[in-house]
Amino acid sequence: MPKFRFFCLFPALIVAAFSSVPLAHGQILGLGKPATPVVIPTLLPPEPAFSFPARETLTFSVDWRVFTAGTAVFHLEQDGTTQKVSATADTIGNVNMIFPVVDKFSAGFDTKTGCSTGFSKNMSEGRRKVSSDLTFDYKNGKQNEYSKNLVKGTAKEQSAAVPACVADSLSAIFYVASRPLIVGQTVKFPLADSMRTVTVTMKVEAKEEIKTPAGTFQTVRVQPTADEGIVKNRGNIWIWYTDDVRHMPVQIRARLFWGTITFHLQSVEAK
Repeated sequence: MPKFRFFCLFPALIVAAFSSVPLAHGQILGLGKPATPVVIPTLLPPEPAFSFPARETLTFSVDWRVFTAGTAVFHLEQDGTTQKVSATADTIGNVNMIFPVVDKFSAGFDTKTGCSTGFSKNMSEGRRKVSSDLTFDYKNGKQNEYSKNLVKGTAKEQSAAVPACVADSLSAIFYVASRPLIVGQTVKFPLADSMRTVTVTMKVEAKEEIKTPAGTFQTVRVQPTADEGIVKNRGNIWIWYTDDVRHMPVQIRARLFWGTITFHLQSVEAK
């Protein structure tokens, strides 16, 4: 039975700009010990006219093959200039009996700059139980992570270089909503990934009508790719945003080596 790790899907759902950021305007960041420096694009700020939700809860069903394997809930809330994002993912039914998953995530970003304010996760997947907190010290160019294995009772601290502004793998899906999504555009942005900074490329592929339990929506479909990191070799992943000023995510699909899972929007609540 595959492990329904909600976290593995998020990094693929990020777009950061109206068009690709020219490499000449990017920042140079060495990842490990590459033969040559890697050029990291600059994360652009949200569109000034975009309005982030003050409070909103999006609930999705997570379907695997022909049955519903779990639920996923996103909660958004503004706190000054910070857009806070939390998410939970839980297995249900037979999947929960075979491989129970209860994952919780929290993150946020500055609504003026788009820069992530940090990312935390608490994951309980079968016998695996881990937690971690990732913080960004942009002033000193550092990202710091403190992680714990709750089963073994061990802990680890790590530190690595980070550009002046990056996205994290949870809140970036909603930061993306603040950018223009134009069919035919290919965009790039920096993502903090496993103590590295990688470039994610999003292809805005097409407009489609999508039917979900929450209603029928006119959408734009985007697909992420990456040359390295947690997005690479995950298979094919798509996200559908509403084709309006909200750019609300209404469907997510991951076609992985062990099968296809799809997130269908069930409800939207202003709470």
